[in-house]
Amino acid sequence: MTLNSFLHPLGEVDIAVNGNEAVMAVKIALKNNQPYDFICLDILMPEVDGIMALKKIRQLEAQKGLNSEKRSKIIMTSAVSDKKYVVAAVQANCSGFLVKPITKDRLFNEIRKHGFDIPE
Repeated sequence: MTLNSFLHPLGEVDIAVNGNEAVMAVKIALKNNQPYDFICLDILMPEVDGIMALKKIRQLEAQKGLNSEKRSKIIMTSAVSDKKYVVAAVQANCSGFLVKPITKDRLFNEIRKHGFDIPE
């Protein structure tokens, strides 16, 4: 199952096919004063990888004046469990990291860690 199918019952879900689209979606949301609550970024994405997209999103949030409490919770995902990716994601201020395959339970538990009320 895809993350979309897990998340869709919880609310509106937007999908970006690459890192540039993800950054652009966040930029538009911030411009409209409707920042995303939660974002999943894959480490390996076309055009702009997940780490670079994460850095750009955090820059946009900082430019908007959002503090750590107000900014999006961003979970990085990857099929690769290489420590260098985890370290890079943490240094870029991700909120969490999940290695694929991702189950609904693992995803929802990670989301709950960040203060979201998700039914069991």
